[in-house]
Amino acid sequence: QVQLVESGGGLVQAGGSLRLSCAASRSIFSRNAMGWYRQAPGKQREFVAAVTSSGISTDYEDSVKGRFTISRDNAKNTVYLQMNSLKPEDTAVYFCNAGWRRPISDYWGQGTQVTVSS
Repeated sequence: QVQLVESGGGLVQAGGSLRLSCAASRSIFSRNAMGWYRQAPGKQREFVAAVTSSGISTDYEDSVKGRFTISRDNAKNTVYLQMNSLKPEDTAVYFCNAGWRRPISDYWGQGTQVTVSS
């Protein structure tokens, strides 16, 4: 059974930081790249960041490069997203899923809300 549980969101002022976590079931986490996605009100869900199964390689959507860092702890089946220098346009619900830049599971967790005030 696939499980994806996101946490760590909140309300923060522009320029602030948040660290998101996603606890995944071993069945989807192990041997798969993992990614973060976000969906702002009235917009489609979009790719944010991805990390390979080994954790060595990463990729980012252009608008978050240099501000966000994705990482994973394979012993804990958890992927993280460190978000620095947050901007109001980063406001969205953030989700995680397996896959490299594209989700491979039809299952999505509840997400975690990130709100950045100006």
